[in-house]
Amino acid sequence: MTAHPTHLRFVDLALVVAYLAGITLFGLRFRRRGERSLRSYFLADRNLPWWAIMLSIVAAETSTLTIISVPGLAWSGDFGFLQLAMGYLLGRIVICILFLPRYFRGELLTAYQLIGQRFGPRLHRATALLFLVMRAAAEGVRVFAVAIVVGVAIGTDDIASIAILSVLTLLYTFEGGMAAVIWTDVVQMFLYVLGSLVALGTLCTKIPGGWKGLLAGAAAAHKLTLLHFSWSITQTYTFQAGVIGGCFLTMASHGTDQLMVQRLLAAKNLFESRVALLASGVVIFFQFALFLLIGAGLWVLYRHTGAAAGLNPDRVFPVFIVRDMPAGVAGLMIAAILAAAMSNLSAALNSLASSSMVDFYLPLRPNTPEQQRNRLSRAMTLTWAVVLFVLAMLSRRGGHVVEVGLSIASVLWGAMLGVFLLGTLTRRAVERGAIIGMIAGVAVNLLLWLQPHALSFSVAGHALALPKIAWTWWVLIGAMVTCAVGYTSSLLFPVRIERSFPDAPLS
Repeated sequence: MTAHPTHLRFVDLALVVAYLAGITLFGLRFRRRGERSLRSYFLADRNLPWWAIMLSIVAAETSTLTIISVPGLAWSGDFGFLQLAMGYLLGRIVICILFLPRYFRGELLTAYQLIGQRFGPRLHRATALLFLVMRAAAEGVRVFAVAIVVGVAIGTDDIASIAILSVLTLLYTFEGGMAAVIWTDVVQMFLYVLGSLVALGTLCTKIPGGWKGLLAGAAAAHKLTLLHFSWSITQTYTFQAGVIGGCFLTMASHGTDQLMVQRLLAAKNLFESRVALLASGVVIFFQFALFLLIGAGLWVLYRHTGAAAGLNPDRVFPVFIVRDMPAGVAGLMIAAILAAAMSNLSAALNSLASSSMVDFYLPLRPNTPEQQRNRLSRAMTLTWAVVLFVLAMLSRRGGHVVEVGLSIASVLWGAMLGVFLLGTLTRRAVERGAIIGMIAGVAVNLLLWLQPHALSFSVAGHALALPKIAWTWWVLIGAMVTCAVGYTSSLLFPVRIERSFPDAPLS
């Protein structure tokens, strides 16, 4: 075999540097001089077109984890991950019916203000705190994934790789607010989709038989298998887990997580918010299919060349970019992957800062002058950038990084979704009962996450086994436990109910 470069060539490095400088300067264009309101900083004055919000949702959902780890899933498995994307579409429909109308009945800046209206200030702060913990933990894994790409490309260590990207992203997010986040997302999405298409085209030129050879080789190895029908709760990617688990996962991630809700609230009206959300689901499905196809193609290529043995699934795509893509194209791909990373990081910083400001600080200091609010919002953005940097350094653990990130988020998403469903589907749920239910939901999901494998124990001389439940079911289980315990606990505390979501049923 011919020798391959271990790092990017000069022309590729120049492209990466040009991208980093260009996207930072582009984001800084949305900086405003003088005083601006929180609505302007966190929601871009609700004056963004639906298609930009749609592309921003897709970009925020597509982190570096997605681009480098989803191909790894097809490398070591098949197209079963797409079953989750089917559930994502169903979950978006439920959100459009159940949650979005309530978000647009008030001047809300965060999802958790709605909980405060329905239940009270304690649960408002509790759900917001849950979001801060979950988003910071999950984002730490995503930020660390950048180090995999940058380290393979230019050989820098984890700290240097993450620091460079974090500082540049912080700069335009700090200055431009949500408008900078949305519009840089649009640019970055076009870049990483273009880069992925170029990567697929390059693969086809290297595989004997081209496109047909890729499909034939992948099909012969059953890499293109999509549907797995099984009710086993231990299998991660089955049709049932994908449609049902994926539906609940999306209801939580896009219906209760400030990272996504903030984008939906930035739409001009309810109709455009719904269109943006539903259209993003269709784009996500085809985008995941593209990444999985790249993974299957990589397996065919390296199996043919005899270089498949010993490759880490999460590193196989970055290695291909650096070693096998032509000069210039490799730089484009690295820039594309960094685009996804910066898109997700900027979204996380803005949503974490908005929740910290609106859900925690302003309720305690409602008369804070607008100028001071602006300074504090930027200070919180800076603080969260430091927190995510530290968490990224602590996120080095085994497994597919995309699964690690989703499983961490799923631990808390279940309880969060359960609280929103309690507030939406019944008026009998009260604050104290909902808090008890949320604690129960988090506790159950923590047990599922910490359980390393199937547990065996003996009861009355009989051996029993508790299986290791796949993470795709965790949100559903957490939400159901939260609803059941929360509703039952509410019946034990007969208090006068004075708050309710608009149009909540009298059950």
